[in-house]
Amino acid sequence: MASTPVVRRARRSLVFLLVLIVGLGGLITYGVFKSDATWTPKLALDLQGGTQILLAAEQTDGKAVAGEQLQQAVSIIRQRVDAAGVSEAEITTQGNQHISVSIPGKADEATLQRIEASAKLDFRPVLAVGIGIDPTKQVTDPKQKEAAQKSLKELKDKAAAVTEKDLVPAKTPANAGDLAWITPGLQTKFDAFTCDSQEALDARDAKSDQPLITCDDLGQQKYILGPVELNGSVITDASAQVETTQTGASTGNWVVQIVMNKKGAEEFGKVSSRLFGAQPPQDQFAFVLDGNVLSAPQMQGQILDGRPSISGNFTEASAKALADQLKFGALPIDFTVQSQEDISATLGTSQLAAGLLAGLIGLLLVVVYSVFQYRALGSLTIASLAIAGVLTYLLLTFFSWRQGYRLSLAGVAGIIVAVGFTADSFIVYFERIRDALRDGFGMEAAVEHGWKRAFRTVLASDGVNFLAALILFILAVGSVKGFAFTLGLTTLVDVLVVALFTHPMMTLLARTRFYREGNKFSGLDPRALGAVYRGRAQFREPVVGTKGAAKKKQRSAGEAERRQTIAERKAAEMQTTGKES
Repeated sequence: MASTPVVRRARRSLVFLLVLIVGLGGLITYGVFKSDATWTPKLALDLQGGTQILLAAEQTDGKAVAGEQLQQAVSIIRQRVDAAGVSEAEITTQGNQHISVSIPGKADEATLQRIEASAKLDFRPVLAVGIGIDPTKQVTDPKQKEAAQKSLKELKDKAAAVTEKDLVPAKTPANAGDLAWITPGLQTKFDAFTCDSQEALDARDAKSDQPLITCDDLGQQKYILGPVELNGSVITDASAQVETTQTGASTGNWVVQIVMNKKGAEEFGKVSSRLFGAQPPQDQFAFVLDGNVLSAPQMQGQILDGRPSISGNFTEASAKALADQLKFGALPIDFTVQSQEDISATLGTSQLAAGLLAGLIGLLLVVVYSVFQYRALGSLTIASLAIAGVLTYLLLTFFSWRQGYRLSLAGVAGIIVAVGFTADSFIVYFERIRDALRDGFGMEAAVEHGWKRAFRTVLASDGVNFLAALILFILAVGSVKGFAFTLGLTTLVDVLVVALFTHPMMTLLARTRFYREGNKFSGLDPRALGAVYRGRAQFREPVVGTKGAAKKKQRSAGEAERRQTIAERKAAEMQTTGKES
């Protein structure tokens, strides 16, 4: 087989597809042995069952829970659950004070925390820093321990005697970072404060216009923080990423990158300008989540673009969890878990088997039609469908591992529907090749000519299907979203398989003797297709047998006449007129 540019392109396409399939298989294999990946896609709630969590609404001000609040909470919880990688969870209201959350499989602790957490974020300036560990736990010598306990008790007694009046500054502070906020009474409370005390637990309910004594989330450092200067409402986006230096090198530490709106960027720019260059610890700015300091970094410069980052002792999982909480906002009301129980599958494996059987029957019908209509060429349809099936299975398994995707019965339906779309692409391509053969093209030229015409049609058809699936995925929830996902995924797979497998294989097959000479079993026999066109305004008589010769001759002549151009018809009419005259 001559190694022409067309053949080389075909071989490169096949190699690229092979690398893609082997690469996906290798990633999944690595995940199975090194992570929590599985060899099969995870199943959704309707096929596997899972965990049902009943949340009870609580209003801290004693008012009744409004229906609008409950619906807003449902929307936020759904976003949090989806962001946690849990696909097709069912989240509904029950009555006017409860929300039911049904999650496929077992709900881990991180998912439960995402659902319940309120993620109240404040930005406060740091006024003072100290050691938050109980001093009595830092010594082992009995005498020193007894002395530490006595000293701590005296401090707590003094702190208990501090009144609200003692916390009022003698002069009005100039801003939230003014040290005038630290009154003698506040300093006494700070000295007696430890991170394992009840006061530390009550920090979440602190007033935003007053200074706050609190600790970091590890309970090792304590802070006096000024009043709130910004809150979480200015955040428009938050994402977890690995921290990098100014030169682009990775530090290996996870941070949460925040994007603020215009108002937040302006206010944070003023704060950063004030703190930059101040004396420690007044050059620090604390990110406070639910009363605890997540991070209190030094202001290294003026941040005027509204893109600060939260750094701390984050792991990848904790950084992503925090980013999701900040991104999707705080719940309008508080919830507590009232009950948690395992639930069985609503449909079960029998319905899954029935759905797969329906898909198999449909696939079998496509195969039978392809063999009947295209003979040996139908084998390329079968091979293309097999490649598409393998690629779809690997992608679903990969997304199940990395993105938490779960296959539902609706998703299976999307795959079955896509089989018809994929078969349509092959039919369009093969018919374009047949049309080119009828027009007198050679086999190799017919394949390239047919591909140029067919691929535009395939892209237009699949483009419409993918756009419909994308809109459905964005607007829908639950199982309908699963249907849209598989439909969109298989539509993309269809384009890949046609471009990287079906056409390259057809290019190579067209150079084999079986197809090049138009074997009658190839499905591309020019004589059987009525290829009577030989050149401009030239037609040959069709070759026919003895039986049905007249009908076949008439049909071929009609085919030739339909394929004439206007110029050819006029030339034929002038020739006929000349003979008659």
